[in-house]
Amino acid sequence: MIDLHVHSLRSDGTMTPTELVDYAIEKGLSAMALTDHDTVAGISEAIGYAGKLKEEGITVPEIIPGIELSTDYYGQDVHIVGLYIDYTNPDFEDYLADFVNSREIRNVKVCKMLTDAGMPVDYDELRQKNEGAVITRAHFAAYLLEKGFVKSKKEAFDRYIGDGRPFHIPREKINPIDAVKMILKAKGIPVLAHPILYGFGKDKLDTLVASLKEEGLMGIEAVYSTYTLADERQIRKLANKYHLLLSGGSDFHGTNKDGIDLAVGKGKLYVDDSLLDAIKASHKKVLFTDMDGTLLLNDSTVSPAMQSALKTATDNGHRVVLTSGRPLDSILEVKDKFGLNFKNMWIIANNGSVIYNCDKKEYIFKKKLPIDIVLKVMELCEEAGIHAHVYTDKDIVGTVEDEELAFYRSKIHLPFILTDDLRKTIPDGSFKVEIIALNDYPALVELRKVIEAKLGDVVDAVFSNTMYLEILPKGISKGNALLTLEKYLPVAHYNTYASGDAPNDLSMIEAAGVGVAMANAQQCVKDIADIVTKEDNDHNGLIEIIRSFD
Repeated sequence: MIDLHVHSLRSDGTMTPTELVDYAIEKGLSAMALTDHDTVAGISEAIGYAGKLKEEGITVPEIIPGIELSTDYYGQDVHIVGLYIDYTNPDFEDYLADFVNSREIRNVKVCKMLTDAGMPVDYDELRQKNEGAVITRAHFAAYLLEKGFVKSKKEAFDRYIGDGRPFHIPREKINPIDAVKMILKAKGIPVLAHPILYGFGKDKLDTLVASLKEEGLMGIEAVYSTYTLADERQIRKLANKYHLLLSGGSDFHGTNKDGIDLAVGKGKLYVDDSLLDAIKASHKKVLFTDMDGTLLLNDSTVSPAMQSALKTATDNGHRVVLTSGRPLDSILEVKDKFGLNFKNMWIIANNGSVIYNCDKKEYIFKKKLPIDIVLKVMELCEEAGIHAHVYTDKDIVGTVEDEELAFYRSKIHLPFILTDDLRKTIPDGSFKVEIIALNDYPALVELRKVIEAKLGDVVDAVFSNTMYLEILPKGISKGNALLTLEKYLPVAHYNTYASGDAPNDLSMIEAAGVGVAMANAQQCVKDIADIVTKEDNDHNGLIEIIRSFD
């Protein structure tokens, strides 16, 4: 059992971080996320205390560093939880410092307003009573109760400091999109907190989730103290629609939220460990790797050292996406022949026109060039006297058998269909048109100009090497396929790595969180990469990157 939404007195809870760790042990939690409002002040204490207990042989829950950021969405409070944040990140610390300063200014004004109304509040005293905490309205309510100005904290909110009440001063807030981006910058996993509580209709909530997903939202709180079964079903359905991780928690605040207990909420809450397993998996690295000239040796084989490095990485939870201009069946052949049968593997084939789940043996994306466009491209190739062929889902399809085709088939071992009627053989089109000139790169460059001039509004043309020019549906690229799969999995953008050596890898290397060029890569690839390997593909240069995965 876990609880991924917990507050200490460092914001508006009533337990110290140390007391929360002890209480989590008492509750039998295997993990607890400390997610104080707009502050990380309690995380070091909680993690340090848990570590000390562990050294003493006491079984302790995993303490997950987190935060809950308060944001404004068209006048409505919306909260974004960050899990596994790097709470020492300098930019994140600077943002929180600015946030606290703005809150301080507001709090001083509230003190003056209350004092002028006959309820004197000494802000210095208020801070001393809550040393180290970010002062919130909950602290004001406790102070007013202690001084006898109200009979309950609820009365303080209902009469004086609640939303829309005489002594409530809204503070400036960031919007939820900025909060998502801030959490991602801090290497965290952004989660939309308790979406049912906002009272949005289904359409408005869907719009919010869609916009946040587009900016990197990775999870949504589907299990929560106050949810009904219908609420939970609604959020799970929304999570499935947008490929979001499921999170859950009590939103425990100690005595500041009556009837909400750690781990169990109102008594029936149960957040299963499997939710955290999925969240942890999303925090691992994903390697999008080109094959020829990158993963493969020059003889188109995979070295035992490479196979071992990939196995170690995937055993540790990292994922591999074989990403190539090759057709799917050609990639599957290499995968099976050289033992690249690892868990959670994916394939991007045909330079991005196919995305395939190896575990489930199913496509999540396919896009072909319509047959009329294929025929126009083939006609231009014929006029230029340059070889071109196309594909069914399983076969190479050509109109002639020539030197270029023989060379290609020596590398790509797929069945071949010779036809004089492409419209009949591939009525639904082809994933790409492969154009080959074995010894005339300038001719390919000129042909590319012609194709782009006549068909550039419906196709893209990319070189996979100096002999191969590939014609793809407009917008199809390895880079766009990477971004599609990144959102589908989901995975944090900063944990995506893309490696390659040729121009058709450029979009992928630019799209990834970390772009890697092989030592043997063309200069245009090296120019945009974050990392250039020391060794080339024929000396397993990619292993340098794989071994850097923690």
